[in-house]
Amino acid sequence: MYRFSYSEILEDAPEVGRDRERAAFDRALTLLRDVEARGLSGPERTAAVGFVQELWNVLIADLLEPENALPASLRADLVQIGAWTMQEAGEVLRSPERSLAALIEVNTSIRDGLR
Repeated sequence: MYRFSYSEILEDAPEVGRDRERAAFDRALTLLRDVEARGLSGPERTAAVGFVQELWNVLIADLLEPENALPASLRADLVQIGAWTMQEAGEVLRSPERSLAALIEVNTSIRDGLR
């Protein structure tokens, strides 16, 4: 499966790239909210948090590419948010009693910023 880099998508059609990102964040948030609301643990929780981790792995990789057209300061801020998200995701996987609220809040803010 070929993945387009963030900058390639934005060059072709900025609104298409943002729509795809919003859809990925929407999916991540749906999974996280469902797990949190139903108090799920085990495979469901792992899958939801794993989806968020994969999303941020892809985003961070694209943000670190030299040809990424976003301003350097914005890219740096997003990488920091991604690093925090990855750290928090690891913590919620190690502590099943830990709430997903912080992950939901931060990822909702990022998703809303894509509008």
